[in-house]
Amino acid sequence: MTKIAVTGAAGKMGRTLIQTITETEGLELTAAVEQAGLPVIGSDAGELAGIGNLGIPVTDQLASVCEEFDVLIDFTIAAATAENMETCASFRRKMIIGTTGLSELEKSRLMELTSNIAVVFASNFSVGVNATFRLVQVAAQIFGDTVDIEIIEAHHRHKVDAPSGTALTMGKIIADTLDRDFKDIAVYGREGDTGERGRDAIGFHSLRAGDIVGEHTVVFAGTGERVEITHRAHSRVNFAEGAVRAASWIMNREKGLFDMGDVLGLKESS
Repeated sequence: MTKIAVTGAAGKMGRTLIQTITETEGLELTAAVEQAGLPVIGSDAGELAGIGNLGIPVTDQLASVCEEFDVLIDFTIAAATAENMETCASFRRKMIIGTTGLSELEKSRLMELTSNIAVVFASNFSVGVNATFRLVQVAAQIFGDTVDIEIIEAHHRHKVDAPSGTALTMGKIIADTLDRDFKDIAVYGREGDTGERGRDAIGFHSLRAGDIVGEHTVVFAGTGERVEITHRAHSRVNFAEGAVRAASWIMNREKGLFDMGDVLGLKESS
């Protein structure tokens, strides 16, 4: 039985993860963590998730429960994840990280830590989104330099980073496929007299409104035709199911940095 801890346990994603873990054979929720100062500290994780008492009190000290789990699932914010990965590394605990907005320095540090622990770090854990990544790559191969490419993403009003990590991943996949330098060709929104669009540019546009779970559209626009590849998430369950799948998969890895392409075997078939 793989023992799982969830941080951000009181949030919408945390509660969905708790429910999904308890419904998944071979996994057991053994710890739940939240940030200090929240009134939910000490509450039962199962009751927070609406599935009844599990006998697992929410703690604000990750280090105090590191002996109780094998894998930490972290869908929180960059500052919290940066601390959590240091703690997990010191206790040799594996991690599933779905947090977006990590700085380049934090990503570099994560790479260093995975020389001792195994981590699955992905911008999106949805199986459907990862299938979309492959479709976008194939479309870029087919169209090459003959079309203009724009990426539009929409999320709920509480999301703090933009563009989304998923949108950036899509852009980087396209740039790599077309042998373009992503940093040089990414354009984030437009305003004023921007001049004519460059063919190499990949544009990003972000919507933040209401309770949108997540929507991503990649537009390949040529002369006389347009192809759009869209993924829409209707609930957080698909992200939780992907993260739980990754938690089971990572138990056979001792160390290294992986993503959902590894978990789903997409890299083996590419």
